[in-house]
Amino acid sequence: MPRSKRPIFTVQKHQASHLHYDFRLEIGGVLKSWAIPQGPSLDPSVKRLAVEVEDHDLGYAEFEGVIEEGHYGVGPVLVWDRGCFEPLGKNQCSESLAVMLQAGKLDLRLYGQRLRGGFTLVRMKDKPRQWLLIKQRDKEACPGHEVVEEYDKSVLSDRTIEDLEAAVAAGTLATYQCG
Repeated sequence: MPRSKRPIFTVQKHQASHLHYDFRLEIGGVLKSWAIPQGPSLDPSVKRLAVEVEDHDLGYAEFEGVIEEGHYGVGPVLVWDRGCFEPLGKNQCSESLAVMLQAGKLDLRLYGQRLRGGFTLVRMKDKPRQWLLIKQRDKEACPGHEVVEEYDKSVLSDRTIEDLEAAVAAGTLATYQCG
């Protein structure tokens, strides 16, 4: 699949009631989204819980700021990683993503700044909103390495969660009002 035709992905670090990472994939004209409490891993032996959440508009992929009180997901959000991806397997076209999603297993190659290589997102049996995100064994795998501990800044602004909160407090960054 040509790079310009590849769908996008983003990972947003989100300090809501609990710190988590929102993994978002462009599928069917929206961002299909999963909340990953511990964040993604580059270790193939680690299986990370990914809870399916509501879809987001494509424009949300680069949102960075603070969601204000009274709105769902209140708290700071930064773009922890972003890039494009492609489905792996026999049918490597974007139309196959919806089929893979429906079947409950997505094999993907990510081309991000921090996440690269093969990943599998698989639905847990009898738990339709719970999935596992697993790094595939490839040259980009890094056993024993916690990538979320290595990087805490945005790939867009080089800010941390604390920087975003301080900017809102200082009045130099507006809050986001959902809906």
